[in-house]
Amino acid sequence: MTEQLHSFTSELKDPERLDKFLASQLKDFSRSRLQVLIEAGCVSVNGSPVLLSRFKVEKGNQVEIRIPPAKPTDLVPEDIPLEVVFENADLMIINKPAGMVVHPAAGHSSGTLVHAALAHVPELEGVGGEQRPGIVHRLDKDTSGLIIIAKNERAHRWLQDQFRLRRVHKTYIALLDGKPPTPKGRVEAEIARDPAHRKKMAVVPEGRGREAVTEYKVIEEFPRQTLIEAFPLTGRTHQIRLHMAFLKCPIVGDTLYGYKHKSMEIDRHFLHAARISLVLPGEKSERTFTAPLPPGLLLILEHLRQSKANQ
Repeated sequence: MTEQLHSFTSELKDPERLDKFLASQLKDFSRSRLQVLIEAGCVSVNGSPVLLSRFKVEKGNQVEIRIPPAKPTDLVPEDIPLEVVFENADLMIINKPAGMVVHPAAGHSSGTLVHAALAHVPELEGVGGEQRPGIVHRLDKDTSGLIIIAKNERAHRWLQDQFRLRRVHKTYIALLDGKPPTPKGRVEAEIARDPAHRKKMAVVPEGRGREAVTEYKVIEEFPRQTLIEAFPLTGRTHQIRLHMAFLKCPIVGDTLYGYKHKSMEIDRHFLHAARISLVLPGEKSERTFTAPLPPGLLLILEHLRQSKANQ
């Protein structure tokens, strides 16, 4: 990919932020990506470099942006099998197995979903970011199920907007230790980084964290566990896990927020992204995609049902 140069003349009636103006002209680029380019000195107004996204563009201003080619990364594609639920020119929907990290991070320099996706779609490199190409949302390492990967900048921006506007509807299946207070419910509890544990998040008092909302519905009860559907309305890190622990019924197998000694034999936590509904780029009607529970989780439910029937 070679360097691109774009030039625009503002016809705005009222002054507008530079990043917002560029986002209205370059539909394939997210505002956050344009802000990075502005800060890197890739944008000029009337021939002078501008480094501030909040700079006001006025009528008649000549705005020029230089888009450098995607930088080669140190990410090496790895031929790891992927279960592709859906794929078109814009995106892939993957059924991620438990145990797979989504993108490279400390302690996970290989074997991630990103490494596997790069082998499947080499042109993914550079889409949306060097270390997280194509990634618009995440699943925890030990959460299985559906995750979307954008294959180009236009789709990446579209999907980011859909998530930001809460137009993506996700359903998770979780097995809880204990029972929630009501058959249906809604948890509104803000989430922030746990100051005492760097790798943990925490429910915090109002005003001290980011808004987090989860709705849930009980779908099956057992003597000591409860199977639920969870519907996160926001997308905070570890949100469902934290909110269920907040209700005093943590997710089975979650040793970070639940019981340190697992209540049953399980090598992961029992949380699965089972369904996702959204409007795809270039389409008008919502589509729904599903992923069945993995065999290991189905086996646990079968065991619980047999035990319940024998009581």
